[in-house]
Amino acid sequence: MNFFRGVMGGQPAGPQPSGAETIQKLCDRVASSTLLDDRRDAVRALKSLSKKYRLEVGTQAMDHLIRILQTDRSDSEILGYALDTLYNIICNDEEEEQEETQQKQVDDLGAQFTDRFIQDQENITLLLTILEEFDFHVRLPGVKLLTALLKNQCAQLQGIILVSPMGVSRLMDLLADSREVIRNDGLLLLLQLTKGNAAIQKIVAFENAFERLLDIITEEGSSDGGIVVEDCLLLLLNLLKNNSSNQNFFKEGSYIQRMKPWFEVGDDNSGWSAQKVTNLHYMLQLVRVMVSPVNSPGATASCQKAMFQCGLLQQLCTILMATGVPADILTETINTVSEVIRGSQVNQDYFASVNAPSNPPRPAIVVLLMSMVNERQPFVLRCAVLYCFQCFLYKNQKGQGEIVATLLPSTIDANSISAGQLLCGGLFSADSLSNWCAAVALGHALQDNLTQKEQLLRVQLATSLGKPPVSLLQQCTNILSQGSKVQTRVGLLMLLCTWISNCPIAVTHFLHNQENVPFLTAQISENLGEDERLVQGLCALLLGICIYYNDNSLENYTKEKLKQLIEKRIGKENFVEKLGFITKHELYSRAAQKPQPTFSTPEHMLFDHEFTKLFKELEGVITKAVHKSSEEEKKEEEVKKTLEQHDSIVTQYKDLIREQDTHIKALKEQVAGLTSQSEEMQTTITQQLSQIQQHKDQYSILKLKLGKSGDQGSALDGAQVNGLQQEELTQLREELDELRGQQSLLQTQLSDKDALINSMASAPATVDGAVDASKVAELENLLASQNEEMQKLKDELTSLSSNRTALDTELASANSTVAILQAEKTKLQNEVQETKKEQDELLMLLADQDQKILSLKQKLKDLGETIEDEDDLDTRDQFEEEDEEEEDDE
Repeated sequence: MNFFRGVMGGQPAGPQPSGAETIQKLCDRVASSTLLDDRRDAVRALKSLSKKYRLEVGTQAMDHLIRILQTDRSDSEILGYALDTLYNIICNDEEEEQEETQQKQVDDLGAQFTDRFIQDQENITLLLTILEEFDFHVRLPGVKLLTALLKNQCAQLQGIILVSPMGVSRLMDLLADSREVIRNDGLLLLLQLTKGNAAIQKIVAFENAFERLLDIITEEGSSDGGIVVEDCLLLLLNLLKNNSSNQNFFKEGSYIQRMKPWFEVGDDNSGWSAQKVTNLHYMLQLVRVMVSPVNSPGATASCQKAMFQCGLLQQLCTILMATGVPADILTETINTVSEVIRGSQVNQDYFASVNAPSNPPRPAIVVLLMSMVNERQPFVLRCAVLYCFQCFLYKNQKGQGEIVATLLPSTIDANSISAGQLLCGGLFSADSLSNWCAAVALGHALQDNLTQKEQLLRVQLATSLGKPPVSLLQQCTNILSQGSKVQTRVGLLMLLCTWISNCPIAVTHFLHNQENVPFLTAQISENLGEDERLVQGLCALLLGICIYYNDNSLENYTKEKLKQLIEKRIGKENFVEKLGFITKHELYSRAAQKPQPTFSTPEHMLFDHEFTKLFKELEGVITKAVHKSSEEEKKEEEVKKTLEQHDSIVTQYKDLIREQDTHIKALKEQVAGLTSQSEEMQTTITQQLSQIQQHKDQYSILKLKLGKSGDQGSALDGAQVNGLQQEELTQLREELDELRGQQSLLQTQLSDKDALINSMASAPATVDGAVDASKVAELENLLASQNEEMQKLKDELTSLSSNRTALDTELASANSTVAILQAEKTKLQNEVQETKKEQDELLMLLADQDQKILSLKQKLKDLGETIEDEDDLDTRDQFEEEDEEEEDDE
């Protein structure tokens, strides 16, 4: 009755069962029902309750659902219900917004059920097997379930799938599914699977993932595509980022060339959709992954070369100079171009030749610098332009020279704006961020380039009308002394440190201004706030550079006097403490991590990446230079001179040894050639001896047949050699003469080397006593070993010469024997021919006589005469025996 009341809409009598009780009954029904329809209905009911009663269904029904997956594989409908139910209890995605505590509880619940599901690894293997089912209602929930499991316990799932046979390959098959829903969910699954696991990333890449993903991106419309393109790009980023193996595979597979069409934007750049902006952003990130500064230099260089050759760099520069491009895409494009040209001379040269589509055309570098020193431009865009300029000058001495040349008086063009003018304008503008950016950019134009540091000393600036021009170096120090903002002073101090480091002439120019040293000592000795302590540390670095690279050309500011000044005014310990404060600063550590200047706010732009490397090099040597006394410096200079002398002597010995090694190698090659020639001659002699033996055998056979070898052999005198053997003999004699000439040349060379070695052996006696005796002894031992090796070569040449003489004698005797035997053979052959002719004539006569006898006998018989047949037979037998003997003799 209760059943009918429920169906007809009536209210059942008695208390209603709770959710847990209902779920328990459904689980019992799944476990005990023998009919498939009953189990299917029960699993469908569990699915409908799984979202509202997630905990109860997960706790009571998970084992039953797993058993359904194992036993009811033949029914796709019940499989789909079971997979959907498992997905509902494991997935943490909630549509409604929840409080933080509730969301945390939900996440914990999903993680607990995931741990329970993957306790038995066979469950994952079973799920991978189910994914091979083509039925839509099975495959789709299977993909969703595995994705949810990966979200909750990614590392453990990755390990299980990695060891599962064909596990990754089965998941890659999802990308080939013709149903877009399954393909798209397969992309999301692979996104989770490839996070942070290099082994899986490699397997996916070698399962032809790049080809499939690029095809999908093209089919979906490239940058104009939807969310699917974004998922493909994110998966490509997962596969390539920090994975050098996949990056090399991507480059070798010519996939870089397929990226060029992504950046073909039209003239009308208005109305970009948010999805297109996102897609292009990820596409630019993919390019940057391939040429990132953290990659190995060789891999980065090869990718940069490929991007230039396929026209990708040219396409990016087109976007760079286009109008209407969204600001964030323009910024990311500038960063991308920066890393494509960084350290690549060909790409840097091309970038220098790019012009903006203006009237008149201006170089792209100038247009970008105008944005950098313009305080109205967005902060991130100015940072990107600075990074682009730094990458353009990185290891580019040609570009550095071109930038500095725009500041020199002889090259300034009053009718056009140059890069140098923009940098100077930014250096002395009222905007502290422009000051800092211009100072850092100009510092990169001097990085590791002594020539440009000296050239920049020639730059003169007209500060105001009616006053004489001042040098750029002087103007920088003037601004420092005026007490401007901390950011401006830090930028100028970094520029000055970069400028005068490793440039004694620039140090002299800096010290020539009588106000500079007192200003630096006053700055360092004060006790100020934290920001000012950064300035003090940089002032200490600048003063330390003036000491370390001082050539003592100015009497008032020699190394010793500057150190005395530090000791009296500042104190050595205080000086070193102020210098060491820089490395402890957070912004210094952040700038030292990567070349790209990434700052959250303009106030945080204080340190440059290349400057942090310079500071790391100079801090230790400056600290030592300040603590050293004058006596220690003198001793070090003496030791340095002694070491230089020692190094020059050792260099001479090394040069001599290299030369001897070269000659010894040549001698060894000659000996090897002579040995091979000797082996060839030995082979030739062996062949001649075999021919002689053949002739002897033929001669013996002829002697046995004719029995006349004794008399005829005595008559053979002055025989001639056939033409072929005469040619071989001539060739062998020529080779022998050539080998003798080479041997004489080798003997001469060895004599020269002996003289050179003797002169070298006497050289240590003339060396100054300051030379290290152990080094000289080592070199003498090396020379002695080379002498022994030369002596071995001499002995080997001598043995080869004696062997050559013996071979020559043996060859001559063999040739004479061959000549005699050949003559004997020829004569015997002639006699045999004559004998055969005589025998043939005799046989013909006998045959005629026999014919006549037979005809006569026949006539006698016809006349009636009797004939003695026995005599006839005897006579005939006698003739036949004689014929047989003659044939045997022949």
